[in-house]
Amino acid sequence: MQGKVMRRWVADDDVEAAVARIELPFNRYGLDHYGISRDHLVTFFSMLAPFYRRYFSVRVFGAEHIPEKGRTMVVGNHSGGLPVDGAMVLTSLLLELDPPRLGQGMVEKFANRWPFLSHWFSRVGQFTGLPEHARRLLEDERCLMVFPEGARGTGKLYKDRYNLVRFGTGFMRLALSTNTPIVPFAFIGGEEALPTIMHLKRLARVINVPYIPISPYVVPVPLPIPCQIFYGKPMEFDGDGSETDEVVIGYVGQVRAEIERLIDKGRSWRREALQQGVIGEADEVAT
Repeated sequence: MQGKVMRRWVADDDVEAAVARIELPFNRYGLDHYGISRDHLVTFFSMLAPFYRRYFSVRVFGAEHIPEKGRTMVVGNHSGGLPVDGAMVLTSLLLELDPPRLGQGMVEKFANRWPFLSHWFSRVGQFTGLPEHARRLLEDERCLMVFPEGARGTGKLYKDRYNLVRFGTGFMRLALSTNTPIVPFAFIGGEEALPTIMHLKRLARVINVPYIPISPYVVPVPLPIPCQIFYGKPMEFDGDGSETDEVVIGYVGQVRAEIERLIDKGRSWRREALQQGVIGEADEVAT
């Protein structure tokens, strides 16, 4: 009922049309077997759409590399103090692909301790980051969004922008054991939208979150900075997930190298766009 009421107030026509085309097995009540709600999806993405189109003016490159159907893992850099990148990547998968796809992320465990947020995350297909959840989604031919840097990525300070921190290896073993292609991507603009200069660690511990970002303007609210997403070609690896750590780490290194290449490509495009006036100086901070 809550989802239906909110949907009437905020529904975006393009989002409604895209959600109607998502290939998910909704029952007559608009729910799939994971509890994902069609009404909640329309509401959620209708609220994100203005940020995607206007506030962050997101541009997408390489969307054609994402498989139209079947198990897929989109893997990229995490940045920006708050997970703006995740929200915009999910929106791109819905609004830029034909047919649209629902990206499903693995949410940090602390977020599911907040009752209202936990309920909404599950209704829009974003589940706690447990291996068994991820495996089940892939075996059901879903599209999984992964940030191997985890909270360490969004926690980077502005001085370390676009420098990837340590990648976990769990995503690679999962991809190998489920025979899932990996589509690498780079999210550009998140570091500038919320430049983090320090963390409030003591207060973060009190409210049970990894960190609280502090920006030069104090309040941790992202600026309306144009952002871009660069998707690369699918990467597939030989194996079944039982490989030695050395082999898996080598595979992870290949994915990391491709994401770094896409980041360089994206930052180069961004600099040229600024010089050519495609991105206005008032909308951009130094990269």
